[in-house]
Amino acid sequence: MSDHEFKGDQKVGKSVLMRWENNFRNYWVPKLPSWIETWHLTYLTLIWSALILVFSWKARENLEWLWLVSLMILAQYVSDLFDGALGRYRKTGLIKWGYYMDHLLDYVFQSCIVAGYMMIAPEGLTWYFVGILIVAGAYMVNAFLSFAATNAFEIYFFGIGPTEIRFLIITLNTCIIFLGTDWWPTTVPVCFCAMLAGFIALAYRTHKMLWALDMKKKKLIVRR
Repeated sequence: MSDHEFKGDQKVGKSVLMRWENNFRNYWVPKLPSWIETWHLTYLTLIWSALILVFSWKARENLEWLWLVSLMILAQYVSDLFDGALGRYRKTGLIKWGYYMDHLLDYVFQSCIVAGYMMIAPEGLTWYFVGILIVAGAYMVNAFLSFAATNAFEIYFFGIGPTEIRFLIITLNTCIIFLGTDWWPTTVPVCFCAMLAGFIALAYRTHKMLWALDMKKKKLIVRR
């Protein structure tokens, strides 16, 4: 496949905060210092991920450490927002590398967040968090498989994308700091079930879309 055919750097779909996010990114990308490169921003996710594990470990004794976890999520949002955009603006050319490494590290970052919650969770919820990690990964797998079949890369599900999820997690951390985790035995199973139901709906929608594309192509071949 030639470079011009690859569309992994062109996301399709919309999210709630997309318009604001695009305006923010387009304003600041030209103003970034020349010594900052796109791969610097991509690799920063490794640092944010490691620090999330450290601060979550500390939060077992004092939930105030979650403020720093939220700060790392915000930092990763900023570096992730600008890495690909900076590469496109400067024509760096790391399109396929950026697609691969950016999303690989996104999975690492996502896993560290879930692992951090497992560290501070009340007893009896471990398997729910394992399930949450599996389902969260399944959303990513669905996006990659759909992209492989259609060359249209969609990471926004029902109007919710990575940005909205990050801000939801920061809101969740704030609630945990003030309310503790006593309410988790009820809400964590509900969260897992909601994520699973959403994935099933998404997988069904994707399957219907791909089926329709195959049948459309089949009819065109038969007519020939």
